[in-house]
Amino acid sequence: MDIRGQDFFTLQDFSFEEIHYMLDIASDLKKMYLRGESSEILNGKTLAMIFEKSSTRTRVSFEVAMRQLGGYALFLGAKDLQLGRGETIPDTARTLARYVDGIMARVYSHEDLLDLADFSQVPVINGLSDLFHPCQILADLLTIKEKRKNFENLKISYVGDGNNVCNSLLIGCSKLGINISVGCPENYEPLEDVIDLAKDNARIFDSEVQIVHDPQDAVLDADVVYTDTFISMGQEAEAEERMEVFPPFQVNQELLNNALINVIVMHCLPAHRGQEITDEVIDGPNSVVWDQAENRLHAQKAILTLLL
Repeated sequence: MDIRGQDFFTLQDFSFEEIHYMLDIASDLKKMYLRGESSEILNGKTLAMIFEKSSTRTRVSFEVAMRQLGGYALFLGAKDLQLGRGETIPDTARTLARYVDGIMARVYSHEDLLDLADFSQVPVINGLSDLFHPCQILADLLTIKEKRKNFENLKISYVGDGNNVCNSLLIGCSKLGINISVGCPENYEPLEDVIDLAKDNARIFDSEVQIVHDPQDAVLDADVVYTDTFISMGQEAEAEERMEVFPPFQVNQELLNNALINVIVMHCLPAHRGQEITDEVIDGPNSVVWDQAENRLHAQKAILTLLL
């Protein structure tokens, strides 16, 4: 299955078979890593990494992934580029494409990512935008597959803000026929267009997409409970208002009691302990958060291997 040269904006751009193929490659590369075997499949390849937003997991996982596959990753912070001094995104894209084999960008605006790709002759990977975070979701799906062996008859519940992670989880689950329930406060739902897209995807598999405003309803009989920060980067001005609305959506042991007894708990990190999730839960026996974080490395390897 050849997807070389394609951009990676959202999982909606890929088929059921292609997403499973990515997960298989990620799993194979992880097994190689755990056996202590190395790969030079990206020898001579260079990845430019543009960061308008800071990150721990995205930067480290992409850098280490390129290194372990024999390639090189070049970090470009906001102050390292001429974008802040008036150079256009098209000119930046045209220039970088002459130097590197791929571009990963973590940006505030998804439109900027699309503009970057329009003028780039090399693949552009969405490391996070205001609308989507597909690299995270590929790692999440890898983690769920490891823990549950397959995706049949699963229910994933996302509790919290209908943000970029939630948008991408809706797409990722619905593309694979996984039932998903989103519990969020009113006026903090995921994008309406994404909900419609997910429901269209789900009809193919006769799976369910639910948006509810009661967190207990959302997690009822769930196999997986997933949460994220209530206040994403760039939303600091809304912090006071959000902290009045979101506390009932905290993932704590009382909420988990509504899910299946062997439920697994996920969080894309960084976690604000005591806000969206309690210490008892994130450090508890049902948490797979650290496996999930590790799998960012292996999912990134798969993306890079297949696109570059």
